[in-house]
Amino acid sequence: MSVYDEYISKNVNPVLNQLTNDVLKVKPDNPVVFLIDLLNKRLGIQSTLSEKEELRILRQELARLKQNKAGSEEEKTESEDDEIDDLGPKKQAARSGVSAEAYGQWNKKGDFKPPVHPKTPEQHSRIVTKLSTSFMFSSLDDKDKEIVIEAMKECIFPTNSEVIKQGADGAELFIVDTGILSCYKNIKGEDKHLKDYHPGEAFGELALLYNAPRAATIIAKTDAILWSLDRDTFNHIVKDAAVKRREKYEEFLAKVDLLADMDPYERSQLADAFVTSKYSQGEFVIREGEEGNNFYIVEEGEAIATKTIHAGHGAEEVKRYKPGDYFGELALLKGQPRAANVLALHTLKCVSLDRHSFKRLLGPVESILLRNAKKYEEIIASLT
Repeated sequence: MSVYDEYISKNVNPVLNQLTNDVLKVKPDNPVVFLIDLLNKRLGIQSTLSEKEELRILRQELARLKQNKAGSEEEKTESEDDEIDDLGPKKQAARSGVSAEAYGQWNKKGDFKPPVHPKTPEQHSRIVTKLSTSFMFSSLDDKDKEIVIEAMKECIFPTNSEVIKQGADGAELFIVDTGILSCYKNIKGEDKHLKDYHPGEAFGELALLYNAPRAATIIAKTDAILWSLDRDTFNHIVKDAAVKRREKYEEFLAKVDLLADMDPYERSQLADAFVTSKYSQGEFVIREGEEGNNFYIVEEGEAIATKTIHAGHGAEEVKRYKPGDYFGELALLKGQPRAANVLALHTLKCVSLDRHSFKRLLGPVESILLRNAKKYEEIIASLT
């Protein structure tokens, strides 16, 4: 890595990634003005220009760029023009904007012809199984799912080989068929291990969802077989449903106090892993004494926790949960049976993580969970 690459990796990319996340959360009509104002506020500088004046300057700059582009087009030779006409849509810039990429004249869904990579029945069956466990593909209808399966290409990576590199351009996403892969993110000059990817999990979609550089580096921990899906097929078939789901849960998770200090990338991984469940009034979410295999966060509605405090008496209410509150962590942290019942007070909607995902994704907040578990135990002790 050159001195320049190292500087960009350590000092520039983290800033750009954070600014990209800020823009995507707010989705301002004028991203440039929004970023100018955001940077001024973070530096403690009051903007000296009104929004109207900033827009005027931006329009002037846009006009200048268009004029320069028009001038450069006029300088092309006749043979160059003929070459571009022959190339048609293939001559688009590699990093075109998301809107142009999704809705440009060369990218109409009706004109799209997905690639086809022949597969054996056994390979087809394995991909179907993997897609059923991946959030991005769970909402696809059978026809679209079949298009995705046919478009996937088998990729083989030996142990320690690099699959994707943080900061690089991304042209495909991957689903793990076999093997384990490790995810690392360079934070303040240090490579932080975020998680391992196991069969059935997908990665690399951030670059396609947001037309952004790779957010992390993925290295094969063991020999691995992956299925890759190209950018065009992803954009035409999968992207809309995936964007809506991810944005919905990232917005929700950002409001959960427990997760406030998590890295945005880590929260995005949580959003992908969550499973949504709905419960009717009075329905049990978990029962006291049962084995616990899931962790829950209340998304909508309220729930109550009840526990048998005195032998021979009915269960008593010990706690209430509202949106953003969580429960079910005690059994997963300590490997013990459920310590209480949790029931829907009214119609209830929760998101949950299974035991494996809980251990893998909530490592950054485990100390908080343990501290809050101790408080819960103190509440129970005070009632006995």
